[in-house]
Amino acid sequence: MKHTKIRFLFLNIGHFLDHLFLLIFATAAALRLTQEWNLSYAELIPYATPSFIAFGVCAIPAGWLADRWSREGMMAVFFFGIGSASILAALANSPFQMASCLALIGIFAAIYHPVGLAMVVEGRKKTGIALAINGVFGNMGVACAALLTGFLIDSVSWQAAFAIPGIVSVIVGMAFFGFLRIKAPEGRSGSAQKSKVAEPAKIPRETLILVFSIIFFTTALGGLIFQSTTFALPKVFDERLIELADSATSIGWYAFLVFSLAAFAQLVVGYLVDNYSVRSVFLGVASLQAIFFVIMTQLSGVLALIVAIGFMLVVFGQIPINDVLVGRMARSEWRSRAYSFRYIVTFSVMASAVPFIAWVHGNWGFNVLFSVLAGAALLICSAAWFLPRSLKMI
Repeated sequence: MKHTKIRFLFLNIGHFLDHLFLLIFATAAALRLTQEWNLSYAELIPYATPSFIAFGVCAIPAGWLADRWSREGMMAVFFFGIGSASILAALANSPFQMASCLALIGIFAAIYHPVGLAMVVEGRKKTGIALAINGVFGNMGVACAALLTGFLIDSVSWQAAFAIPGIVSVIVGMAFFGFLRIKAPEGRSGSAQKSKVAEPAKIPRETLILVFSIIFFTTALGGLIFQSTTFALPKVFDERLIELADSATSIGWYAFLVFSLAAFAQLVVGYLVDNYSVRSVFLGVASLQAIFFVIMTQLSGVLALIVAIGFMLVVFGQIPINDVLVGRMARSEWRSRAYSFRYIVTFSVMASAVPFIAWVHGNWGFNVLFSVLAGAALLICSAAWFLPRSLKMI
């Protein structure tokens, strides 16, 4: 039991670091690199695209290796790899070098979701709360990316914003490797095949096809919404909180406030999907997203800050829903691969969302972006309506 709790802690730390590393560049680009490299925000942020392409493409081989070799071994590779890649990013002297380092970060970041989430749900009958707690750590990584990057930019340099978290990740990787060495004599290899897993009940093929189709469709749109809101929020605040925020640190604090408050929505949603119909919860969350995005289109100042908290609550709240569905529908021997397919959809869309944000912002500004996101949320709501009511688990 003690080892299970320690392993869960490492998985939570991994989720925190995964999202932290992916968004360091978003804040650094918005608040400092545009000045140092003499590029506009719209010109600079597409250099993050290779990172998110790698994040998506590499999810499938990461899931396959985890199922065939060792999930815990892959998590050790994650900690060491992503930390080392971030340290390299601190040495970049040009946008091209930065894009190469970000792509390397994306390769190692791709390991976490198909591997870590499969480990989180192992042996659990009710997965909602466990996934929600893990999700809170991931969202706190999103929150701390803006805060930590802004603080380090103002107090040290943008290079430190990459190097210091990278060193921390390598240290955590060493601790995790030591944990695995201590744990090994107890006869747990960390392989997917030897884990005791709560298996789903037999489900008709037609229902599986329907549910996974809905999962992948809503995952794609959810990826667009998640990436657009988390990646662009520091820049949104830079433009719309002019009277409230006048430095990189203050913008980072406001982004941290919004992300950290919103992170705990996953605990509420995790409880709801463990005790009520996933379909009903999904419909409610998607509907609220659409409402908040429409309201946000014309706001600035304090009202924009309040509504940003609202839409991030439901954006983060949606995350565990599809993960719960995958965990309930997929059998243990291919659960990592099921998660990898779900996340390759998410991260492929996230990769395309970066140039999309640049294009929309450069031509029309964030008002149009929030209108598009409202439409995407309505499509998610429509898809969730078709989840079957007949299955108790749904």
